[in-house]
Amino acid sequence: MTEIHTYAPRHDEPARDAHRAAWEERYQSRPAVWSGQPNQPLVDEIEHIAEPGRALEVGCGEGADAVWLAGQGWLVTAVDLSATALERAAVLAADAGVAQHITFTDAPVEDVIAGSEAFNLVTSLYTHPDAGGRWLVDTLASAVAPGGMLLVVAHHPTDPHAMEHPDLRTTAFDAAEVSDALDRDLWEVSATVRERTTRMADGHERLWRDSVLAARRHG
Repeated sequence: MTEIHTYAPRHDEPARDAHRAAWEERYQSRPAVWSGQPNQPLVDEIEHIAEPGRALEVGCGEGADAVWLAGQGWLVTAVDLSATALERAAVLAADAGVAQHITFTDAPVEDVIAGSEAFNLVTSLYTHPDAGGRWLVDTLASAVAPGGMLLVVAHHPTDPHAMEHPDLRTTAFDAAEVSDALDRDLWEVSATVRERTTRMADGHERLWRDSVLAARRHG
């Protein structure tokens, strides 16, 4: 199952509060919302990196990606709006024996970035901010250290799920279109559309179409 997160910028407190309340309601409605497995695009892009460092994950949900990163040797700061999701993420991290390598927080991502040193890896998977994909890329890029990597994965506007999901119809974005937030003199950028399939509980296969922006900041 693919995690989907909606966010609002730090200055838009009413929207942030609304998103927080909506996600709290969703997480509290069931024991687990997500599969507990890391998102495959993250694994595909990151597991080959030989020297893990400090990572920032935005929209961590119940913690599967953060726990996977910590298991690969990363020191992770993981951000989410939902206190319930973060509580579950902390339990998952403890059960995996990596709790000491992850800091979970519900602080606005802008505040986390402003209060931290630059990160060697910044990730956002299936976070769809009201302010748009370009705002997300621009904001997260500011947190990447020289030589570091930015990975943003989102539902493409032509993704079947995005086309039928009321929130995603307006917040899904194309990686190529938002990649112009990155100065090519400072970044090596790959922006692609990737298709994958998953088998649903009813046995049918479902098509997903992802926007994948993977960028490395020049050292």
